[in-house]
Amino acid sequence: MTLIYVWDLSKQSTMVVPYKNQSQGKKEQVAEMFNSISPKYDFLNHLLSGGIDIIWRKKAINLLKNKGIKSLLDIATGTGDFAIEALKIQPEKIIGVDISQGMLDFGIEKIKKLGLQDKIHLQLGDSEKLPFSDQSFDAITVSFGVRNYENLEKGLSDMLRVLKPGGYCLILEFSNPRKFPMKQLYTFYSKFILPLLGKLISKDPAAYTYLPESVQAFPDGQNFLDIFQQVGYQNTQWIPMTGGICSIYLGQKSK
Repeated sequence: MTLIYVWDLSKQSTMVVPYKNQSQGKKEQVAEMFNSISPKYDFLNHLLSGGIDIIWRKKAINLLKNKGIKSLLDIATGTGDFAIEALKIQPEKIIGVDISQGMLDFGIEKIKKLGLQDKIHLQLGDSEKLPFSDQSFDAITVSFGVRNYENLEKGLSDMLRVLKPGGYCLILEFSNPRKFPMKQLYTFYSKFILPLLGKLISKDPAAYTYLPESVQAFPDGQNFLDIFQQVGYQNTQWIPMTGGICSIYLGQKSK
């Protein structure tokens, strides 16, 4: 598998894009990709992870328990799974934003079926230019979304802007296992099994080739914590899960 990187010195980050034959920026390509796979997204998510993504979300949200979270913003909310899980910490309001209208349409329908439309509101939103005032939320969550940012530092900075002093930023993201045998098993699965299943079910082969490429290119673990801290987050934590396939990152805005 050949990785295609776009290097922008002004952003100081490497970018992997879903559709390598297009001239659109990463943000536009990611929106197009998720619009394309939105009808099968929830099914594929649970199938390809063996359902363990549900456990990852539960463990992540538990870190926000008893922290007095009243207002929560879920970025890259997709079909709303993380926003729904966040109800367990009993915030007064949850807003979910995403750049894919296709994903939001399925999320809005899901929330209506659950009767949660009075508790969760989903809307279009750009992670790098959030449509909210400074210091609006007690907590921000992102589930499997930060590696899709066009400019990671800019996105993290704007998230910090809309956090209240003392607020929390909780990120759940795929990472690269580093130890035998998980490293070898994950490499085989991500290079051969995942793209094949994704192609057969979603009909968009680029989407499930992009996923492992974007994970491989993402600055995970301590590298991510370094960026997290440089942007301005404090009391940062990194919690690897399932042999390092996934990681939880937690940071706090200064009081």
